[in-house]
Amino acid sequence: MPKKYCNLVAIVVLTFFSCKTTIIDKHVKKPNIIFIMADDLGYGDLGSYGQTKIRTPNIDKMAAEGMVFTNHYSGSTVCMPSRASLLTGYDQGHASVRGNPVWTQSGNPVNLNRNEITVASELKRVGYKTAVIGKWGLSEGETNQNLPSEHGFDYFLGYKKHRHAHHYYWDTLYRNNESFVLKGNNYALKQGEYTHDVFINEALSYVEREKDNPFFMYLALTIPHLELTVPEASKKPYENLGWPKRKMNTNGHYKNDLEGNVTYAGMVSRMDRDMGRLFKKLKALGIEDNTIVFFTSDNGPEYESRDRFFNSNGPLKGGKRDLYEGGIRVPFIVKYPGKIAPNSISNHISAFWDFLPTACELAGILPSNKNINGISLVPELFGNQENQQNHDFLYWEFNERQGPIQAIRKDQWKLVWKLEGKPELYNLSVDIRETNNLAMQETEKLKEMLNLLKSARTHHSEFPLTTRALALKKRKHN
Repeated sequence: MPKKYCNLVAIVVLTFFSCKTTIIDKHVKKPNIIFIMADDLGYGDLGSYGQTKIRTPNIDKMAAEGMVFTNHYSGSTVCMPSRASLLTGYDQGHASVRGNPVWTQSGNPVNLNRNEITVASELKRVGYKTAVIGKWGLSEGETNQNLPSEHGFDYFLGYKKHRHAHHYYWDTLYRNNESFVLKGNNYALKQGEYTHDVFINEALSYVEREKDNPFFMYLALTIPHLELTVPEASKKPYENLGWPKRKMNTNGHYKNDLEGNVTYAGMVSRMDRDMGRLFKKLKALGIEDNTIVFFTSDNGPEYESRDRFFNSNGPLKGGKRDLYEGGIRVPFIVKYPGKIAPNSISNHISAFWDFLPTACELAGILPSNKNINGISLVPELFGNQENQQNHDFLYWEFNERQGPIQAIRKDQWKLVWKLEGKPELYNLSVDIRETNNLAMQETEKLKEMLNLLKSARTHHSEFPLTTRALALKKRKHN
């Protein structure tokens, strides 16, 4: 063969192999992707993770039919930065959003960067229909910037701001870029439509509308975040069980129901009931086998992290607003019939920022942003563990009144570093409860972890490693 033709063949072959990872065969049906996120659900709030009082049969069935992760972590220990990490593939050392709205240096909320790439925008470029239903919480402030439509979502129905999502009878949601009024809703009197039900019904309608298209639906539920309130029917299975009463404040910012324990259990079970409705809908539409469903929580529990009646954080220390395991280790269940082996247990160490590259690989593409921190979990999910890439380490920071607090996990080792305090070093393989601080004994390991900490983050002017209490005091006097 003449040399010029050999060169031409080589170019064609190289072009084919360099492109085949980013171009989908049009004859291969892309999987539907559903990501369901509860709000402040603890690691121990599900039967499949050890819960004994609250009934969650549908999510437990999902766990039996799929894979349960034991070492999965949220993006943060509070709402807004956790959701940003999930959508963008960045950890808290590199994300644009590293704290809830009022906890910035300036006092102004930091949202996603304009048109910042998300899972939705990645999937949309290969033909997916994309929707977020429920709590967006990444468009804070007075403008209508940074709504889901700017970040790859074709459809949005839900809360724009996270404080509005504190109320289950809020009267104004958003549909796409316009306000959507629930007539008759009164959050102070807890009258009208229970917004959780609105979101579930919309999710069922959405999968029916898009059943013939590949779709990505991010279902961001608000249960069981405070306030604690639920329709009476969901409480009845838990009444008269002899449980201790837990009186709630009913007149503050959160319009709680009077009794907390029965209400909390009823909320979690209502969510579980509706997961059953969703799975039945997928089956009835004939798309269950081509749909991968993820279920998790945005961070650890708040209501029940210290009372321990429900043991919401399971064997873990701490809860929401902690960087101990109870604040960031979350339930994570994935179901994909015929692709993920039933009754699978994964001890792989993973985090929210892994979702974007995972979704991309499921869709047959590579992430367009090469600088993200996430690693695809597809090998782990599909039983190909020997090819699963591992993280060098995972990093978090928490920027509120108690902070800044930083944490880093490398293999079984965990460092918790507080701006004012002594370093805490734990060996999670033998001390999951983080009770034995080994910083004084394991000096070489401590030095290694502290050196990692120095390189784990990039500077962010709105989230410097200085106390927010000083920033708040300064603003108060200006």
